Amino acid sequence: MIDLNIKDCFESQNEFPPIDRAISAIIRKNSRFTRNSSGGCEKVWYPEDSAVLCWINIEKAGFETHWHPSVEIIMPLDNEYYVNLTHESFVLKEGDIMIIPPGELHELLAPPSGMRLIIVFDYTVISSIKGFSGLWGPLSNPTLITAENAPEIYEKAKNILLTILNEYIENAPLWEISIYSLLMRFFILANKKYMDSSILFPEAAPLKQNKYIEKFHSIFDYIDKNYMNDLTLEELADAAGFSKFHFSRIFKQVTNSSFPEYLNKRRIRAAETMLLDTSLPITDIAMMCGFSSISTFNRVFKSVKHYTPTDFKKLYNSQGTPQSSNTA
Repeated sequence: MIDLNIKDCFESQNEFPPIDRAISAIIRKNSRFTRNSSGGCEKVWYPEDSAVLCWINIEKAGFETHWHPSVEIIMPLDNEYYVNLTHESFVLKEGDIMIIPPGELHELLAPPSGMRLIIVFDYTVISSIKGFSGLWGPLSNPTLITAENAPEIYEKAKNILLTILNEYIENAPLWEISIYSLLMRFFILANKKYMDSSILFPEAAPLKQNKYIEKFHSIFDYIDKNYMNDLTLEELADAAGFSKFHFSRIFKQVTNSSFPEYLNKRRIRAAETMLLDTSLPITDIAMMCGFSSISTFNRVFKSVKHYTPTDFKKLYNSQGTPQSSNTA
């Protein structure tokens, strides 16, 4: 286990390079990386045709309000860092871990000095794995993990992120596969904040609690496969063996969203991929994702992504090409 003073861990642990070498290695690897959040929608440029970007940010300047379709993980290594979301603001202390889900509007503000580890990755690379939808809690809502609010997982989560950084710096063969396996471990840990059976089902015996959790994982899989159909709360509650009221309450507790909100987010997630990667007409995308009308699709899409589908596509596709940069 890595015993942090966060900043000094690179100096004191043999498996990690000194901090100056770590920064230099990342600058070389990210030589074509630049970050421009001024247009609202940020297109993330990954190095070496990969789907993972990792760096130690030491800049004094922050990033104005923006969003991107990638997941972002932030952990200050030295000094604080400030994250402003649409309805909430966070002051991250050294070692605190913030997960910002795809599509979330956020502003990042830096103190006069300090450094922070930032990892950005394309979650669609692993989203097709069976059971992935059961991890959607920390990927659909901003999640803060600290030694105080999650003592049972914090140390492991922190060490995984530092190991990801080291894997990224070493750049050994299969480094990206290694990092994605570590990211899966990280989100399995983070998901425990959402799927604690003793909290969700306090009245049930431990064996029954595990069965309930398994049922909810199967429900998430079912939604993942059928989001484009006319799903109802009654149908899912019946499949899970709960009353409609009981199922609705637990679903909200597990996902931090009502069932209609969760379903709409899943549909919009599918629509987002289609809008970025295909030339399908927007009306066809709306129907393929389960929306009954283009007006409903436009309204829901804007409420989730903060842009209309048309504007979303224009913004994302007008980001240009990556520029050479020697900063990280």
